[in-house]
This record gives sequence, C-alpha cells and structure tokens, in this order.
Amino acid sequence: MLTITAIPGDGIGTEVLPAAASVLDAAMGLHGHEISWTWVDWGCDHLVATGAMMPADGIQRLSECDAIFLGAVGRPDVPDHESLWGLLIPIRRAFDQYVNLRPVIQFDGVPPRVAMPEDARVDMLIVRENTEGEYSEIGGRYGRGTPREFAVQENVFTRTGIERVARYAFERASERRGHVTSATKSNGIIHTMPFWDEIVADVGRVFPSVGLRSVLIDALAAEMVQRPQSFDVVVASNLFGDILSDLAAATVGSLGLAPSGNIDPERRHPSMFEPVHGSAPDIAGRGIANPVAAIWSGAMMLAHLGHPEVADQVMSAIAASLRSPATRTADLAGTADTATVTQAVISELGAA
Repeated sequence: MLTITAIPGDGIGTEVLPAAASVLDAAMGLHGHEISWTWVDWGCDHLVATGAMMPADGIQRLSECDAIFLGAVGRPDVPDHESLWGLLIPIRRAFDQYVNLRPVIQFDGVPPRVAMPEDARVDMLIVRENTEGEYSEIGGRYGRGTPREFAVQENVFTRTGIERVARYAFERASERRGHVTSATKSNGIIHTMPFWDEIVADVGRVFPSVGLRSVLIDALAAEMVQRPQSFDVVVASNLFGDILSDLAAATVGSLGLAPSGNIDPERRHPSMFEPVHGSAPDIAGRGIANPVAAIWSGAMMLAHLGHPEVADQVMSAIAASLRSPATRTADLAGTADTATVTQAVISELGAA
C-alpha cells in the first residue's frame, strides 16, 4: 500500500487535489492496489492562523510517507515570497528534489494556441534544476525606505548541481527522441551561464547518441512559440525552467494541462508532485477549475512509485476525456466543471 501525504493548500488546490485523488484511487483499485492518504491543512490559511505555513515538525512528518501530493500555494493577502518560502521551497530542499520534471503534450481535441503544421505534435519534457540557481537565499537589502536602498541577490550554481540535472536530462532524451536543448544566457551573464554551458556539454559527451543544442533563453522562448513541436528534452536552470515550462504549457492549451514532479531521482527521500497552475484565486470556490494537471501529476507520482501500468491507464483516460468539449473545462474551450471532468476521467478508466 502506498502512503501519500496530500497538501491541498490554497485556492483551487482544495478543489483539484481531492478530484485527482479520487481518480488515483479508482485507477489503483482496478489493479487491486490501495493508497493510504494523510490529508493536512497546511498553506496560507495555516499561516494566518498560526504564523507558519506548516508545523515545525512538518518536514519530519513528510519524511515518513512514500510521496507528497500538493495542490497549490498562494492567497491574495499573503505575499508570494512568504507562502513559497514557507512551504514549497523548504520541502524541495529538505528532500533534495533537484529535478523539477514538467512534461508538455498536445492532446487530441485540444487545439494548440500557436500556429503549427497540420501533422505536427508537441511532446516535450522540460527538466528544470530545482534546488539552486537563481532561487537562492543569499543576499539582502540595505537602507530600506531610504534613497540609498539597494538589494543584492546571489545566484548559486554548483558543479554537482548542474552535472546531476544535466545527466537526468540526457538520460531521459536517450529514452525518447535523442535530443537535448539547453537554455542559457552566456552572452550576458558572464560567470554562471558559461559555467552551466561547459558542464552541460561535458555531461553530453557521455551520451554520444544524444544531440545537444545550447540556445540563448530569449531566442529559445521565441522558438518555443514558433515551433514547439521541434523540442524533445529541454534542460534549464531554476528560473529559466520555471518560465519556459509555463510558456510551453500555454502553447498546447493552458496551465490547466501543466503537471510537475519535484523528484529526488536517487529515491533517498519522498518526491513531491503538483500541478503548475497555482491557486488561481480568481476562480477558486466556483467548482470550475481544470483538474487535469493535478490528475496528470498524480499519474506521474504513481509511475515514480512503481505503478507505471496504472499511470498509463490514467493518461489514456485523460486523453480520452479531452477529446470532447463536453468533458473539458472553459480554459480549453469546453463546457464542463471540475466534477464533470473528474467523473469523465474515472469513467474512461473503466473503458480502457
């Protein structure tokens, strides 16, 4: 039996995570397996009530489960840096979840948001470095509120950090179509980005069957709009990967189709899986949020935990449900609400 700690969090997270859990329970049940869920109410409401996004022993409690399933983090009256650095980032770093894996797929029935050749399909994997880079804690502000105020933020790129995420990207590409695109900005960022380029290239030499192309981030963003179908595996730093994955998801529909996994590939600690879309306070509480990203994140979690056949069945059910506007939410030009999409996916599980 799998033990999973679920953190619905904030906004639509409290709607899409239970929906996704019901799909995972149904899928596992078809194969004679069960999930033991532990639901915790950590997030911005917990912060307002207690002064912290999670309890002091939160990391210890999470360390005892097989995986973590997160809904969303964020509330309009809570500064984003407080919510993010109080829950999501501490979990990623405590468990050394150094790969943020974000697949992007164009599904039948969901028209792309960019012009592409009629026979083209988008199927890319974005591998984002997840524990260092631009999202460091090193820095500070001086002279707050005065004319001489300034802020310093230090990027942190280590040889170990770049090598291991690059290796993961090349391994995935060797299982797919054999090409890695590395996001860089080495023409303008004089120290860290050339260092990134050198180490990614070094790792690439260990994988002679995998091609490597290093592309400046601004040109890469344009390419991702102009021809997203051309990408296989994209490896990027923490900041660049964060931005590119949202852009890529938008090309094939919306962030409602954007799953992710925060992964410790060595499996020393639990990994965490979450939809990318955030708490979406503008639609929270209306029952219209797209649950597909959360369901897909759950499928990634099942595959990671040793149930790839169940994950494949969930993905087939998602694909089938997306073919009709009647079982797609409004962000994908459909007419369904959260409950309708969830039930459609569960129904398709039985048909698979």
